[in-house]
Amino acid sequence: MAGPALGRPRKVQKEDKREMWRVKEQLRRDERYRIPIEGKFGQGKRRFSLNKIMSKLASTSEATIGIIFLVMNLEKLLQAFLFSLLRFFIKLIFKAKKRVLLLAS
Repeated sequence: MAGPALGRPRKVQKEDKREMWRVKEQLRRDERYRIPIEGKFGQGKRRFSLNKIMSKLASTSEATIGIIFLVMNLEKLLQAFLFSLLRFFIKLIFKAKKRVLLLAS
């Protein structure tokens, strides 16, 4: 993970253009990598009260955060399972309709 260069910006020379382009591409790549991670933290704050942890001890806070992320992962797994189950039933219904149509012909 890279970050913006510290200090005064360099003057762009002809020989530095390729290096500047490479640095900009690296920054864009890092930003694209961070977007889903930041989105999950935002979802945790909005839907799972990740920003309202009132525990006093550090270990209790860590346990609470761990449980919240566990619930987030379980919800994602449940969503994938229910989606695949729904897809299976839709395929099953369409196969049954095809059989009925073939028998009726």
